[in-house]
Amino acid sequence: MKITEVRVYQHQLDVLGGRYQMSISAVEKLDSTIVALVTDQGIIGYGEVTPLGSSYQPEHALGARAAINEMAPHLIGLDPRRTSLVYRVMDNVLNGHLYAKCAIDVACWDATGKDYDERLCDLLGGTEQDAVRSYYGVMPATAAKTAENAKLRQSEGYSRLQIKAGGRPLSADIEAVRAVAAVVDPATKLLVDPNRGWTGRDTIEFSTACRDIPLSIEQPCRTYSEHKALVGKLNHPLFLDESTTDVSTVIDAITDGIAQGFGMKLSRVGGITPLRAIRDICIHRGIPLTIDDTWGGDITAAATVHMGATVPDHIYEGTWIAQPYMSKSYGCITAPIRPMNGEIVIPTGPGLGVEPDLHSWGPPFATFS
Repeated sequence: MKITEVRVYQHQLDVLGGRYQMSISAVEKLDSTIVALVTDQGIIGYGEVTPLGSSYQPEHALGARAAINEMAPHLIGLDPRRTSLVYRVMDNVLNGHLYAKCAIDVACWDATGKDYDERLCDLLGGTEQDAVRSYYGVMPATAAKTAENAKLRQSEGYSRLQIKAGGRPLSADIEAVRAVAAVVDPATKLLVDPNRGWTGRDTIEFSTACRDIPLSIEQPCRTYSEHKALVGKLNHPLFLDESTTDVSTVIDAITDGIAQGFGMKLSRVGGITPLRAIRDICIHRGIPLTIDDTWGGDITAAATVHMGATVPDHIYEGTWIAQPYMSKSYGCITAPIRPMNGEIVIPTGPGLGVEPDLHSWGPPFATFS
């Protein structure tokens, strides 16, 4: 099987309620780039990358399309089933730009699954599950509103809640987290996520003030070195998210004793191929992790759900998808991927199990053959 054509599509994803708020940034709509790899056997593999605005990470949507345009001509004639070889070609053509490589890598895995008539999760080692756990991110609000929202999400079946923090006085974050802890079931896992909005001092003060509450803290500070300085000073486990940009950083974070868990984003580390390696490292070291992405429609959701299904239950913290936060996505002829009762059903078709409605998409942004 050979790649004969690369099509690049652009879609806008609208945020439900008009705004998705984090500590130091917010988005109202998302710019999604989708890659379609057409093969000489008529199989088409799909991949997607949707940066969370232009300030969440160094990556942005225009850069993704520019990087894909740089790599696409070199994909013609390659066998998408040879995922590591395709990745090597991408690395030789373009240094970095893992988020853009993610879209191509996922499309290769989708095409591979379709060729072998196997689900992506089975290509990645298999699963005995029909669905995976999901978790919900509770946006910043007053203490009362945050607690009300958390209780609602718990009633919807979510067993893990991510409480957004930062971008306001630390006392407001402490008050909100205490309010949540007072109303949710003690069995509900709580994770407080400032999205880089705290200083090291803030993190220590928060952990001290909430030391009686079982919770984890995710990516409180901006840099890896700031988190390294927190080792031995916190009363809670520390998860790294935005700082874990590749496989090497994950290894360093474990070796340095910084991270007791990871919020892993598919596009941040470059797709299924590198995320598979990170999954296996975490399995061997017993490090909990989530399998997510920055944003995206059904293509991204399918990729994260399939990978999440292969993570052993004792270290799997769940998968977040953007669907509950979107008012508009792109069209697919397969059933939408969405959480129900705190779980997400694994798509059953070959590859990703997702088929876009190309007739509603319009012409591609760019084509290479």
